[in-house]
Amino acid sequence: MKKYYGIVILLLAFVIISACGNLDSSSTKEVDILATLQEKGTVQVGFANEKPYAYEEDGELKGAAVDIAKAVFKELGIDEVEGKLADFGQLIPGLNAGKFDAITAGMAIQPDRCENAAFAEPEIQYGEGMVVQAGNPENLYSYKDIADNPNIKVAVMAGASENDFLIKEGVSEDQIMSVPDIPASFSAVESGRVHATTATEMTVKEALQSASSNKIELVEEFEQPDIEGIPSYGAPAFRKDNEALRDAYNEALAKLKADGTIAELAENYGFTVPDDSIKTEKICSGEQF
Repeated sequence: MKKYYGIVILLLAFVIISACGNLDSSSTKEVDILATLQEKGTVQVGFANEKPYAYEEDGELKGAAVDIAKAVFKELGIDEVEGKLADFGQLIPGLNAGKFDAITAGMAIQPDRCENAAFAEPEIQYGEGMVVQAGNPENLYSYKDIADNPNIKVAVMAGASENDFLIKEGVSEDQIMSVPDIPASFSAVESGRVHATTATEMTVKEALQSASSNKIELVEEFEQPDIEGIPSYGAPAFRKDNEALRDAYNEALAKLKADGTIAELAENYGFTVPDDSIKTEKICSGEQF
């Protein structure tokens, strides 16, 4: 009998030691992700080439989200942010496939996205904008106006928040044309294939300046939808198994928010920084929007 109890005790000890060993291994693995990036001095981030959030110009990665990410990663001892271009709708899938260490595209924190990625705390906030044919012949001033006329078509970037916003405002899915990027959405309006396109206000303003087209215009009196998710709060995102890296990012971000660095970088592109009471955890749970 004593021999039997001795075997049981040995087995229990083995199980406990193994479990502790696995926990230590997992924890070490998470911590080592940051250490590995610091050793390399480089972090790879996915972006969607959307001004003024993150875009490439003359071979250089620029934008509000990029400048903030560069400052935060530098605070973490990582001097080089290497951008990897992807369609907006492929940013989270690409992140989870290991193509990037993080994504920085001013992506709005949303509950459904939180299921697939670990968002940092909010860095910037923004509203919506709409572009129509010159003269606004269909008198479109809101998403409700699109919903009220089933003949109206609107182009929206695949994976963008505006797809959900339009549907919440009553726009039918068959009224929405999916496009890969902002230039494609402008082209659709100019050619008459759709009557309007929508994206964040800063995006469409920047893109219109670059387009220099007399066939389309910004809806100056656009009515912001009074729905969950507006205003939107943008933040970088990490893989869920990289939460240690996300937490380290948040710590450095908080320090740079406190000394005014983040506000200065955001204001360079016309953005404001959300109040500290706005928390990612509450946005992800649907408690705060």
